[in-house]
Amino acid sequence: MKTFDENYRLLKDMYQDEYFPDFMVDKIKTLIQNVIIFLESGELDLQKIQEKFDEMTLAINDLQEEFEENDSEIETGARESIGETVAYVLQWFDIDLDVEDAIGEREW
Repeated sequence: MKTFDENYRLLKDMYQDEYFPDFMVDKIKTLIQNVIIFLESGELDLQKIQEKFDEMTLAINDLQEEFEENDSEIETGARESIGETVAYVLQWFDIDLDVEDAIGEREW
C-alpha cells in the first residue's frame, strides 16, 4: 500500500493567505486527510473513492457558515487551493478520476 507524500503541504495557498483563519483551514485539511487515509488502505474501487470524496466535499460545504462567522468564505482562492490539493492526491495515488468529478458536490 502506498503512503501519501509526506513532503506535500496540503492547502498551502490557504495557509499562506491571512484571509483564511488557520483553524478553519485545519478543518478542511482534516477532511482531506481522512480521504488520504482511506486511499492509503489500498482501495481501488472508483465508486467507493468517489463516495469518499463526496463525503469530504459535503462536509466542506457545511463549513461555509462557520467561515463567514470568522470573516472569511470559501471563495475562489479556497476553491483553487482545495482543487489543487485534491488533484495532487488523485495523481499521487494514480486514481483515474477527474478533479472536477471528485469535488462535484461542492457549493463553493
